[in-house]
Amino acid sequence: MNKKYIVRLSSAEREQLEEFVRKGKVAAYKILHANILLNVDAEGPSWNDEQAAVAFHCNPNTVRNVRQRWVEEGLESALNRKKQATPSRKPLLDGAGQARLIALSCSPPPPSSSRWTLKLLGDKLVELKIVKSISQDTVRRVLKKTN
Repeated sequence: MNKKYIVRLSSAEREQLEEFVRKGKVAAYKILHANILLNVDAEGPSWNDEQAAVAFHCNPNTVRNVRQRWVEEGLESALNRKKQATPSRKPLLDGAGQARLIALSCSPPPPSSSRWTLKLLGDKLVELKIVKSISQDTVRRVLKKTN
């Protein structure tokens, strides 16, 4: 089978990756990706994707993806995880919702309280139908971003 993405490491890159693996002071997935690159190198052991996947207990797709990122985007991209194009979840409060929350927190508290609490703010957002439900922690995070 012809490989579309062939890894050829320079001696400097090889040394950098070997040091990376030897020290072991980074995230495990980065060490895994460094090991994959070292072993699929055409100038070195030249393992195929299946051999590397079996040796490092990962999916052959992981090996293919690391190869592809190394060829297309370089060493740094191959060592790191691929960034998500879109977030898994949409944020509960968009810009307008965040602005309403901040304005609400700056307004006078309800007559029954001496000040706004996170629970009161969340309940008021639900009452105003800005969101269906919201946790106190989400309210806290939004307010913390504004400081």
